[in-house]
Amino acid sequence: MSVSLIQKYNVPGPRYTSYPTVPYWDEEFFSAKLWKETFIQSFNESNQNEGISLYIHLPFCESLCTFCGCNKRITKRHDVEDPYITAVLNEWNIYCDLLPNKPIIKEIHLGGGTPTFFEPKNLETLINGIFLRGTKAKEHEFSFEGHPNNTTRTHLQTLYNLGFRRVSFGVQDYSEKVQKAIHREQPFHNVAKVTFWAKEIGYTSIGHDLIFGLPFQTIDDVLDTIDKTNSLLPDRLAFYSYAHVPWIKGNGQRGFKDEDVPKDDAKRHLYEEGKKRLALHNYHEIGMDHFALETDSMYKSFKEQKLHRNFMGYTSSKTKLMIGLGVSSISDSWYSFAQNEKTIEDYYSRLEKNELPVFRGHLLTNEDLIIRKHILNLMCQFTTSWDVKEDFFPEIPEIIAQLHEMELDGLLEISTTHITVTEKGKPFVRNICMAFDLRMKRNAPQTQLFSMTV
Repeated sequence: MSVSLIQKYNVPGPRYTSYPTVPYWDEEFFSAKLWKETFIQSFNESNQNEGISLYIHLPFCESLCTFCGCNKRITKRHDVEDPYITAVLNEWNIYCDLLPNKPIIKEIHLGGGTPTFFEPKNLETLINGIFLRGTKAKEHEFSFEGHPNNTTRTHLQTLYNLGFRRVSFGVQDYSEKVQKAIHREQPFHNVAKVTFWAKEIGYTSIGHDLIFGLPFQTIDDVLDTIDKTNSLLPDRLAFYSYAHVPWIKGNGQRGFKDEDVPKDDAKRHLYEEGKKRLALHNYHEIGMDHFALETDSMYKSFKEQKLHRNFMGYTSSKTKLMIGLGVSSISDSWYSFAQNEKTIEDYYSRLEKNELPVFRGHLLTNEDLIIRKHILNLMCQFTTSWDVKEDFFPEIPEIIAQLHEMELDGLLEISTTHITVTEKGKPFVRNICMAFDLRMKRNAPQTQLFSMTV
């Protein structure tokens, strides 16, 4: 990739797990009452046809990884498990009490934090509690994030017995120097062990999460990590750009100096060489930062144009309604977003009053819904169109004019009704989406809110 292109387009920008992105939510017109109304509307429209999704945030970690930007609570006390699961199930019961009939659950994702911080029996209690009020969809997809250092075979077997078939393990990088800098020291042996256990038990999609741009990381580190990963043959990979945002995350990302982090063309070189190595190992690029073997459901979904993106990241299928349970979780009714309280204490306090623990959100306008569709198309399929009246909005000509220079740089192709991202332009898909982001254009930030796009 041209260094000049990186220098030209490497600007702060969203990752577009939603539109509008959280900093541009219009909270003034949001209320818990309106959230409940859109939640019920979405449920009535989608439950029988496609079911619903659940994201359950499990925030506890025994130690702090200094690369992490997630909401977490660091503790070695495991007596926090029972009250938290009780609270999550209370939240779920409040939602279920609003519904006219039993929800059909198509997707569950356990994220963190560290879901495998919890004892297997407590995870079983959680999932069984969910299904006291819900029905498992025939073609369901249940997944969880596992820490290679504390995921046991019992964790894997217990969740498999409950219907989970997909697991992702956080690898990041195998370099000891990098691991020490990010406070995530785990030997290859640990990752190999849990990967082989998952294969033996019968998991059909095993993922590894890798990160480029970490402190002290070199091209040799990246290639060594990818080669070691390939030796275990996970079905899919996330190859994320490290989001260095210490001004937002504070001391959580200050385990190293700013100058220790690869930047600009040096960082992008890590990605380009890593991407070439992944291609040699038959991993296909899916959306942004994701790769999969042809046998994986994500690859098939991408080829069939069914790939979806939401607050859980990329998913193989779409549900209109996603309920976020647990502290800081974000729910999506398609017509509105709602985020839970961000501290455990506030989360518990709201539930003790038998209230949904929602503290902010956004009601999508008709304009938001149209733009969301275009951004989803670009993020999931690298193309979008406005060849039907419903997909056109007045600012389209202005957006086309803004993207003209990117077309001259060979990053996309523009016709009268279509935009298609080229192979050369895929690393810049966030920049292309930003041209559609009218909320951001109208409310230019005074401070840097996002990580760099490249």
